[in-house]
Amino acid sequence: MQRDEGSRRDRLNESGGLTVAFATTGAEREACYRLRYRVFVEEMGATIPPGHDGLERDAFDPHCHHLMVRDRRGALVACTRVLTDTQACLTGGFYSEQEFDLAGIRKLPGRVMEIGRTCVHPDWRRGGTIAALWAGLARFMADNRFGYLIGCASIPMDDGGATARAITDSLLNRHLAPVERRVRPRRPLPALDEPPVSMPSTRVPPLLKAYMRLGATVGGEPCWDPAFGCADLFILLESTDLQSRYLRHFVERRREPEPRAGRVHIAA
Repeated sequence: MQRDEGSRRDRLNESGGLTVAFATTGAEREACYRLRYRVFVEEMGATIPPGHDGLERDAFDPHCHHLMVRDRRGALVACTRVLTDTQACLTGGFYSEQEFDLAGIRKLPGRVMEIGRTCVHPDWRRGGTIAALWAGLARFMADNRFGYLIGCASIPMDDGGATARAITDSLLNRHLAPVERRVRPRRPLPALDEPPVSMPSTRVPPLLKAYMRLGATVGGEPCWDPAFGCADLFILLESTDLQSRYLRHFVERRREPEPRAGRVHIAA
């Protein structure tokens, strides 16, 4: 893969023992695919093609940078992938373009990067782990002068979609993007078979909540992803919001020390 951003592989350390770095070897990328398989397939029940060998991956992965969070022993505890605007030209577009019409997003001034397949090991689903991921993303955006971060944030549809609709309505009331930055889902959510028996929960999933705390906006109605059994919301975050709100929400308001500022680069 062409390495178009950065020239070194520095780490961003957390006093609690977590380190953040980009994968530079096949073994490190495979570790990300295995964690994704554990979370998306084994835990969430996603359907993927046969012959996977316990790896969850797709055609976009060879063109992505894979950000890893590891514990003090070096075990992978969280990961996400980054597809830059430069690399998206080689794939025919961003992953989210499979789910949404991004005509308005294509008109944004400045550079755009997309994150996706974000997952955290069940034993590490806590604020510090998500903070470590965002520390790496924030530094990568700043170092490479990206103006915008986009991505698809998922809401489970275990109950047929009632909860996904309730959460979507709540978020659209508070975090809807301006008209010129909205998107249209290519596969709207299916209609509910019957009204929910009880009031659906509006509790926002942790990763989606992190987006909102950082100032992200929701691009509009969600897209239905039947393979992963979820509703995907399009998320847009400006780098200025990420830089300022990261410190306030993930560092200044937490009692334990979080990742200190530092540089995260891709190896040449």
